[in-house]
Amino acid sequence: MTRPPLLDEAQRRFVAETRRAILATTAPDNRPRLVPVCFVLGPDDDAMGRLILYTPLDEKPKQDVDPRGLARVRDLLVLPQATLVVDRWDEDWSRLAWLRLDGRATLLEPDGPDTEEHGAAVRLLRDRYVQYATHRLEERPMLRIEIDRVVDWSAS
Repeated sequence: MTRPPLLDEAQRRFVAETRRAILATTAPDNRPRLVPVCFVLGPDDDAMGRLILYTPLDEKPKQDVDPRGLARVRDLLVLPQATLVVDRWDEDWSRLAWLRLDGRATLLEPDGPDTEEHGAAVRLLRDRYVQYATHRLEERPMLRIEIDRVVDWSAS
């Protein structure tokens, strides 16, 4: 038996229209580590009703040139729990809104058993962000986050 989708149509549209999210992981000293990220939703929930989100480890300048050495990746390899906050700010506070997406992250490698999924995610990211046309996303790992909980709030 399949579960109902985690996001309703309005929530899915909200996420699709938002250009960045804040990714939260847990550092080894148990402090939250927050970083703004680009992301894209997978095209559909899978047969189990799971929502999949991808965030690249792109070529923007970072403190570690090896994407596997980034703090967020190291955090998630130890404790794979991840949270993304997608929000809308507006001077008109009646338009404020956010979604919190909680899930489990894995490192999706460009080669190996997940090559097809990785390639599909690269295409989705390039469709969403024209800036990725010149990035070698197909050569870099990315984060795959399987969302299992959604919390939302809206002022309206």
